[in-house]
Amino acid sequence: MDHDGVVRRQPAGDSAGRWTVAVPVTQFAVAGLLAVVVVGIATSAASRRVGQREAIVDARTTTLVKAQNIVEPVVTNGLVTEAPAAVAAVDRVVRQAVLDKSLVRVKIWSRDGKILYSDEPRLRGATYKLGTDEIRALDDGVIEADVSDLSQPENRFERGHGKLLEVYLPIRTPTGQRLLFEAYYRYDAVSASGRRIWRSFAPVAIGALIALELVQIPLAWSLARRLRQRQREREALLQQAVDASESERRRIASDLHDGVVQDLAGVAYGLAGSARKQSSPEAGQLLDDAAVQVRDSIKSLRTLLVEIYPPRLAEAGLPAALTDLVALASNRGLAASLDVDGLTTTPPEPVAALGYRAAREGIRNALTHAHATNLAVTAATTERALVIDVADDGVGFSPAEVADKAGQGHLGLRGLEDLLAAVGGRLEITGTSGEGTHMHVEVPLR
Repeated sequence: MDHDGVVRRQPAGDSAGRWTVAVPVTQFAVAGLLAVVVVGIATSAASRRVGQREAIVDARTTTLVKAQNIVEPVVTNGLVTEAPAAVAAVDRVVRQAVLDKSLVRVKIWSRDGKILYSDEPRLRGATYKLGTDEIRALDDGVIEADVSDLSQPENRFERGHGKLLEVYLPIRTPTGQRLLFEAYYRYDAVSASGRRIWRSFAPVAIGALIALELVQIPLAWSLARRLRQRQREREALLQQAVDASESERRRIASDLHDGVVQDLAGVAYGLAGSARKQSSPEAGQLLDDAAVQVRDSIKSLRTLLVEIYPPRLAEAGLPAALTDLVALASNRGLAASLDVDGLTTTPPEPVAALGYRAAREGIRNALTHAHATNLAVTAATTERALVIDVADDGVGFSPAEVADKAGQGHLGLRGLEDLLAAVGGRLEITGTSGEGTHMHVEVPLR
């Protein structure tokens, strides 16, 4: 692959190197911090759910203990008939040993939905329909817990307490009749239990994540510095290879110009002089023909020298070098034009070199593959880039044809694309079969 025209990138200074390393490390740190935040939020939500489940289990256990060990022993058959003494005995025990800051309401139901007792006297004797869960708890002897539906009329006196958790289970009278014991707990106590669990292990979980992040950042910094150093070494090796290639091109061009080209020029003059001295017209014509062939060979060699090493690029600038390229295309039969009016600023030499290479690649493809009759080359500068456009009216291409040429080893455009990508440039080729090709190249000025 040709190496002339490669942009030479100056070694980055310490500040640039630190900046190059700092950017990915900062991105890594920010990503790690986001991970800590996400894990923290997920852990918080999970711990709250676990805490709430544990609080509900605690409420069920507390209700079981208070219902069976405190209330059930004082329940008599008189409670079923709402005897005042039986109701008063239950009320005394409930207020002394059952109600607390978190348990705010107690109800005892018969199976037909009648409230036989409540610490809220206005509910005593009222009848409401029991839900399926309450009936199942009575029939199966299980403990149920759920968020209380405060919109129900039997819960109208609990609405002032906010969200409540109700736990219910069966208790028995001395004769074995099942009654439904129902306790109402403040739900904020359940949430508080979740917060306590979160606070208990959150410092350990979040602290471990932060410690891991703090350990990883120096490692990431070290790896980024090593990667940057390897990149610099690779760029230095590539630059050495490019310099060596360009030096060799310059030497070959110089040797050909000062050696073979001059020798052939001497031969052409000698043949022309000998032709004039010949007395035989046939011999003179042969010598003239030979001189013409030698001069054509000299012209081809000089064209090749310009392609190998463009001397006017460094000496006279990009417009002159592009003029030579377009002239070569014209010499080969193309109606070629060049527009450099858009070059309002002089691009740096490395940028101009890569722009020259792009134009040369586009012209070469037009000459070799496009079978074009017209070619237009445009060069311009914007605030940020050198822009080169090469358009022809040739046969164009299809994506399959481009892939096929790459597979056959025609990697000129592929190599140009890699060079442009290395400096943040852009290569765009558009065209369809039979409608010509347009190559657009942008080379950053910095």
